[in-house]
Amino acid sequence: MKIYGIGTDIIRTNRIKKFIKKKNFLERLFSTEEIKKCKKTKKTLNCFAKRFAAKEAFSKALGTGISKGINFKEIIILNEKNGKPFIKLIHNTKKIVEKKFKRKSYKISLSLTDEDNYAVAFVTISI
Repeated sequence: MKIYGIGTDIIRTNRIKKFIKKKNFLERLFSTEEIKKCKKTKKTLNCFAKRFAAKEAFSKALGTGISKGINFKEIIILNEKNGKPFIKLIHNTKKIVEKKFKRKSYKISLSLTDEDNYAVAFVTISI
């Protein structure tokens, strides 16, 4: 496999705090699984901020940004049992990615971190 693209994003957690106050923000950008997970954590804002940054970083690694059918809600950020984060693509976004790579086999690697006021995500896509 070779690296197709890399993407990184940083966000101030206070920016997410402003967005959360807007009606339907969470439901427009996050899956039910992501919302449940973040609402259970002590650092809810940081949890949402890391996931937002991961979605942005993924779109940058893909080279499209959030456009051309790529949908934030269809880029789901989950964690394995050991805590390692991963990206799950669904619906139209998954189809677009498979069509772009002309294959169903690709690897998305994700790293997340946060510090009080910031959240950072780094994504690589290998094909």
